Amino acid sequence: MEKKAFKPADRLSLVQEYYFSRKLKEVAKLNAEGKNIISLAIGSPDQPPSEHTIEVLCSEARKANAHGYQPTVGTPELRQAMATFYQRWYGVELDPASEVQPLIGSKEGILHATLAFVNPGDTVLVPNPGYPTYTSLSKLLGANVVSYDLTAENGWQPDFDQLESMNLSRVKLMWTNYPHMPTGARARRETYERLVAFAQKHGIVVVNDNPYSFIRPVGESSLLSILQIPGAKDCCIEFNSLSKSHNMPGWRVAMLVTNAQFVQWILKVKTNVENGTFRAIQLAAADALTNTSEEWHREANVRTYARRRAIAEQIMTALGCTFDPEQTGMFLWGRIPDSYANVEDLTERVLHEARVFITPGFIFGTNGERYVRISLCAKEEQMKEALERIQDQFNL
Repeated sequence: MEKKAFKPADRLSLVQEYYFSRKLKEVAKLNAEGKNIISLAIGSPDQPPSEHTIEVLCSEARKANAHGYQPTVGTPELRQAMATFYQRWYGVELDPASEVQPLIGSKEGILHATLAFVNPGDTVLVPNPGYPTYTSLSKLLGANVVSYDLTAENGWQPDFDQLESMNLSRVKLMWTNYPHMPTGARARRETYERLVAFAQKHGIVVVNDNPYSFIRPVGESSLLSILQIPGAKDCCIEFNSLSKSHNMPGWRVAMLVTNAQFVQWILKVKTNVENGTFRAIQLAAADALTNTSEEWHREANVRTYARRRAIAEQIMTALGCTFDPEQTGMFLWGRIPDSYANVEDLTERVLHEARVFITPGFIFGTNGERYVRISLCAKEEQMKEALERIQDQFNL
């Protein structure tokens, strides 16, 4: 009997395997050949959480009652800690019972928010350049994805004249991300004010992804949230995360904050998809958000990234790239020299000759095609070694 062939769902033809998933296989092969590749590509913090946070996790995990299913809404302790965190650092008042929703990472939040607000065929606005998951998950869910331009000339901020010229009749969601990844553009209150006005005028839910606030220049204390803008809570959602601020990317602890109705709609999706995070992780995360000893840990992070940033700037200079010294965050974004026909001519040379893996900007959209991104998530010794290799190969 002839066997029938299996076929995947049609939606898989709309997306590709995530760039880093594919490229890391190549890097692993090169390492297996003894090439010792230094990766300055992935934005995964390489430092641990604080000792106190780890101790809370271990202590809670030893309790006999800690291992059952947890409520999808999150523990009261974690929701209260997230509300307290927003009040303390952003000056935003939230009801922990109804306006805060813990997430198993922001990627989960992108999925659930899209499911809650977007019907197949509706339009989603995504930044170009921007985080690729905004686009890929929207496509997988049957949305019509429309990019809006971010450019260096406009400080990588939205062009509201361009936005107003679009057909917005079927737009349900707009994704924003400040401080911006990959460009490092800073959050601006003026941008947030215009985004809130845009959302109110057109009935569009603006979702601001805000995980990089605490990776800021040494001595800078002001933190911005879109929810600081009057009326924002009625039409905006903000994501935040402990991955970068508290060195907890593998813990998968994030949050969304917005009005109670939006939370309930998203929760309706979540309760049909997953259960809550392990209780010990939730309680340790709650402690990390509210324990005053964490402030020292976060400031140590800031100083560490500042030292690494100085080395990354030398690497950019060695590559002949130019960059905005005012950018912030845990990456450095630079424009490649005009002598290269395309960005992979540079990144592949760096990978195979200098044995350093950096990210080509095209993976973030067409407006990133002449750019590279260097991650600061590597030890200073590795970054210095990467600089020396590049200088040797580029005859500097």
